[in-house]
Parts: sequence; structure tokens; C-alpha cells
Amino acid sequence: MQEQILIVEDEVKLANLISDFLTSHHYITHQIHHGNEVLPWLEINKPSVILLDIMLPGQSGIELCKAIRQFSNVPIIMVSAKVEEIDRLLGLELGADDYICKPFSYAELVARVKAILRRLNNVEPKTNVMQLDESTYSVKYKAVSIELTNVEFQLFKPLFNNPNRIYSRDSLMDTMYADQRIVSQRTIDSHIKKLRKKLDELTKTDSVIQSVYGVGYRFVNPQQCN
Repeated sequence: MQEQILIVEDEVKLANLISDFLTSHHYITHQIHHGNEVLPWLEINKPSVILLDIMLPGQSGIELCKAIRQFSNVPIIMVSAKVEEIDRLLGLELGADDYICKPFSYAELVARVKAILRRLNNVEPKTNVMQLDESTYSVKYKAVSIELTNVEFQLFKPLFNNPNRIYSRDSLMDTMYADQRIVSQRTIDSHIKKLRKKLDELTKTDSVIQSVYGVGYRFVNPQQCN
């Protein structure tokens, strides 16, 4: 079965070029050139990956990414001429899986699409050997369990539920503390250090929670670490 790629790009010529290149690599493509047409289309269609431009007429790519994440975990690669770090960080925090800047090579774009699909195909068919139990604030891996503190559990929960997604320290703070208390980033780093130690001892790896320099943290399924 061929994978379908949704191309959301208002520059028709560029969208056609992307489509032609993806088609040559045996993907099925569909193009949308206006932001307001994306959500209605997604209500009845399920693409394998979305290539989402940030600057669009109607709803912007940022708005769409946030809206899509309310009902779908479809992989999203954000595409834009904006290269500022704040745009990249914002895109990832809203739930994008990757980010590519214009101008880009079509070979690089296809490589990113393949990487995301390969990761999904490798993980989804397998039983997730790590389990999170909210009733006991524990993590189970290969029949062995460890208990987490309330803070550690709330910190780990969004990371666990969204493997490979990068979270900034600020977004993790908001998740951990619903009362919006002021907490320093060093506090987050301290909790991450303790959580990472527990998970590394449980999984016998040292790569379950990874630091992303200048951005934050992400969780990598132990199956991908081994």
C-alpha cells in the first residue's frame, strides 16, 4: 500500500515540484493551497505525512499544526523560509515532528519523509514494552516496575505519550505545575536528572531521555535505543 503525503503549500509551482519528486519515489500526493481547506479535508482523509508550510492564506501553518494536534498524531513536517530559532521551536512545541527550511533539496525532503515513516513502521507493529501506570505512578519495562514521584510522573507523562517530540523546559513546567507557579529551569533539569537515572537503571540504556541542545528534552522508546 502506497503512503499518501499531503502537501500544504500556497506556491502552486513549488507544490507541483514537490509532488512530482515524491511521486517519482512512489508516494501518492495531494495538494492544498489554502489554509482554510486543510481541516475539512483531514476530516475525511488520513495522510501518512503532512508537509505544512507556515505562511499560508487563511489559517497559517502554525495555527493548523496546533489544530491538527487536537485530533490527530499524523506526522507533520513544517516547511518555511523562516529560519529564526523561535519559529523552529514554536513549530516543534505545537507538535510538529520535523522542520525543513526553504530552499531545500528535494532529496533531503524525501529523506526526512522516509525517516519518519520508517520510525513509525518500526515502532507501531511492536508491543510497547514500556508502560506507564497512572494509578500507581509507576513505569513498567520488561516485567520490572519502578515508582516515580508525582512531579517525576507528571514530567515524564507528556514525553512518554509523544516519543521523539521535543519539549522545551517551559512547556514541561506548564505540564508539571497546573497552578503556573514560578519554577527555575534548573529545577526542571534537576528533576530530569533524577528521572533519567531511574529510567536508565530500569532499561539498562543511557538514551531514553535525550537532551536537545538549546531546545529541551525528548523521550526515545527503549526499543530504538537498543
